[in-house]
Amino acid sequence: MKSYGIVLMLAAFSFLGCKKDSKQETLEEYIKRAGLATATKDSRGFYYQIITQGSGTAPTATSKVNIWYKGMLTNGSVFDQTTTTSVTFPLNQLILGWQYGLPLIQPGGKIILYLPPSLGYGSSAVGSIPANSVLVFEIVLVSVG
Repeated sequence: MKSYGIVLMLAAFSFLGCKKDSKQETLEEYIKRAGLATATKDSRGFYYQIITQGSGTAPTATSKVNIWYKGMLTNGSVFDQTTTTSVTFPLNQLILGWQYGLPLIQPGGKIILYLPPSLGYGSSAVGSIPANSVLVFEIVLVSVG
Protein backbone atom coordinates (compact mmCIF):
# COMPACT_ATOMS: atom_id res chain seq x y z
CA MET A 1 0.00 0.00 0.00
CA LYS A 2 2.88 2.39 0.75
CA SER A 3 4.31 1.97 -2.75
CA TYR A 4 0.92 2.98 -4.23
CA GLY A 5 1.10 6.28 -2.30
CA ILE A 6 4.64 6.92 -3.55
CA VAL A 7 3.54 6.28 -7.14
CA LEU A 8 0.66 8.75 -6.74
CA MET A 9 3.00 11.37 -5.28
CA LEU A 10 5.50 10.85 -8.11
CA ALA A 11 2.69 11.12 -10.66
CA ALA A 12 1.46 14.32 -9.03
CA PHE A 13 4.97 15.85 -9.03
CA SER A 14 5.47 14.79 -12.66
CA PHE A 15 2.20 16.47 -13.64
CA LEU A 16 3.17 19.65 -11.81
CA GLY A 17 6.57 19.56 -13.45
CA CYS A 18 4.94 19.57 -16.90
CA LYS A 19 3.05 22.78 -16.16
CA LYS A 20 4.13 25.74 -18.30
CA ASP A 21 6.39 28.14 -16.44
CA SER A 22 4.82 31.17 -18.09
CA LYS A 23 1.77 31.82 -20.20
CA GLN A 24 2.38 33.04 -23.75
CA GLU A 25 1.03 36.55 -24.30
CA THR A 26 -1.78 36.69 -26.86
CA LEU A 27 -1.84 39.26 -29.64
CA GLU A 28 -4.73 41.11 -27.98
CA GLU A 29 -2.86 41.21 -24.65
CA TYR A 30 0.20 42.62 -26.40
CA ILE A 31 -1.83 45.27 -28.27
CA LYS A 32 -3.37 46.39 -24.97
CA ARG A 33 -0.08 46.30 -23.00
CA ALA A 34 1.80 48.20 -25.70
CA GLY A 35 -0.89 50.90 -25.91
CA LEU A 36 -1.53 50.29 -29.60
CA ALA A 37 -5.14 51.47 -29.62
CA THR A 38 -4.54 53.11 -33.02
CA ALA A 39 -3.62 49.77 -34.65
CA THR A 40 -6.27 48.50 -37.06
CA LYS A 41 -7.65 45.01 -36.53
CA ASP A 42 -7.97 42.99 -39.73
CA SER A 43 -10.77 40.43 -40.00
CA ARG A 44 -8.14 37.75 -40.72
CA GLY A 45 -6.80 38.02 -37.17
CA PHE A 46 -3.88 40.44 -37.23
CA TYR A 47 -3.36 44.12 -36.43
CA TYR A 48 -1.48 46.68 -38.49
CA GLN A 49 -0.46 50.32 -38.67
CA ILE A 50 0.17 51.96 -42.02
CA ILE A 51 2.92 54.51 -41.46
CA THR A 52 3.20 55.53 -45.13
CA GLN A 53 0.75 54.36 -47.80
CA GLY A 54 3.10 54.58 -50.78
CA SER A 55 1.83 54.86 -54.34
CA GLY A 56 1.46 52.73 -57.41
CA THR A 57 0.38 49.12 -57.73
CA ALA A 58 -0.06 47.07 -54.55
CA PRO A 59 1.39 43.55 -54.58
CA THR A 60 -0.78 40.53 -55.33
CA ALA A 61 -0.25 36.90 -54.33
CA THR A 62 1.89 36.26 -57.41
CA SER A 63 4.07 39.38 -57.01
CA LYS A 64 7.71 39.51 -56.07
CA VAL A 65 8.21 42.08 -53.35
CA ASN A 66 11.43 43.98 -52.70
CA ILE A 67 11.50 45.07 -49.05
CA TRP A 68 13.41 46.32 -46.05
CA TYR A 69 12.20 44.73 -42.82
CA LYS A 70 12.79 44.18 -39.13
CA GLY A 71 11.21 41.29 -37.21
CA MET A 72 10.80 41.48 -33.44
CA LEU A 73 9.31 39.57 -30.55
CA THR A 74 6.94 41.40 -28.23
CA ASN A 75 9.78 41.94 -25.73
CA GLY A 76 11.49 44.09 -28.39
CA SER A 77 14.27 41.65 -29.27
CA VAL A 78 15.09 41.65 -32.97
CA PHE A 79 15.26 38.17 -34.50
CA ASP A 80 15.87 39.17 -38.13
CA GLN A 81 16.31 42.27 -40.26
CA THR A 82 17.73 43.63 -43.46
CA THR A 83 20.79 45.75 -42.86
CA THR A 84 22.77 46.77 -45.95
CA THR A 85 20.44 45.97 -48.83
CA SER A 86 16.79 45.25 -49.45
CA VAL A 87 15.67 41.70 -50.28
CA THR A 88 13.24 40.25 -52.82
CA PHE A 89 10.80 37.40 -52.16
CA PRO A 90 7.82 35.88 -53.97
CA LEU A 91 4.93 37.05 -51.78
CA ASN A 92 3.16 33.68 -51.97
CA GLN A 93 6.17 31.99 -50.33
CA LEU A 94 6.15 34.19 -47.22
CA ILE A 95 4.28 33.71 -43.94
CA LEU A 96 0.53 34.32 -44.12
CA GLY A 97 0.74 37.52 -42.09
CA TRP A 98 2.96 39.08 -44.77
CA GLN A 99 0.77 37.72 -47.58
CA TYR A 100 -2.22 39.45 -45.96
CA GLY A 101 -0.46 42.63 -44.82
CA LEU A 102 1.79 43.70 -47.68
CA PRO A 103 -1.07 44.18 -50.20
CA LEU A 104 -2.40 46.91 -47.87
CA ILE A 105 0.39 49.25 -49.03
CA GLN A 106 2.04 50.28 -52.30
CA PRO A 107 5.71 50.82 -53.24
CA GLY A 108 7.30 53.38 -50.95
CA GLY A 109 4.87 52.41 -48.19
CA LYS A 110 5.73 51.36 -44.66
CA ILE A 111 3.60 49.10 -42.48
CA ILE A 112 3.90 47.57 -39.04
CA LEU A 113 2.31 44.13 -38.74
CA TYR A 114 1.31 42.56 -35.42
CA LEU A 115 0.81 38.88 -36.07
CA PRO A 116 -0.63 36.06 -33.98
CA PRO A 117 1.25 32.75 -34.07
CA SER A 118 -1.24 31.32 -36.58
CA LEU A 119 -0.13 33.90 -39.18
CA GLY A 120 3.56 33.59 -38.31
CA TYR A 121 5.37 30.39 -37.43
CA GLY A 122 2.62 28.76 -35.34
CA SER A 123 3.58 26.09 -32.85
CA SER A 124 7.04 25.59 -34.36
CA ALA A 125 10.15 27.26 -32.96
CA VAL A 126 12.18 28.79 -35.78
CA GLY A 127 15.74 29.88 -34.98
CA SER A 128 15.53 32.29 -32.04
CA ILE A 129 11.73 32.59 -32.39
CA PRO A 130 9.98 30.52 -29.71
CA ALA A 131 6.95 28.42 -30.64
CA ASN A 132 3.59 30.24 -30.44
CA SER A 133 5.15 33.71 -30.60
CA VAL A 134 3.33 36.92 -31.40
CA LEU A 135 5.50 38.68 -34.00
CA VAL A 136 5.99 42.34 -34.89
CA PHE A 137 7.33 43.34 -38.30
CA GLU A 138 8.24 46.79 -39.62
CA ILE A 139 8.27 46.54 -43.41
CA VAL A 140 9.06 49.05 -46.16
CA LEU A 141 7.85 47.99 -49.58
CA VAL A 142 10.53 49.19 -52.01
CA SER A 143 9.06 47.79 -55.21
CA VAL A 144 6.70 45.20 -56.67
CA GLY A 145 7.61 42.95 -59.55
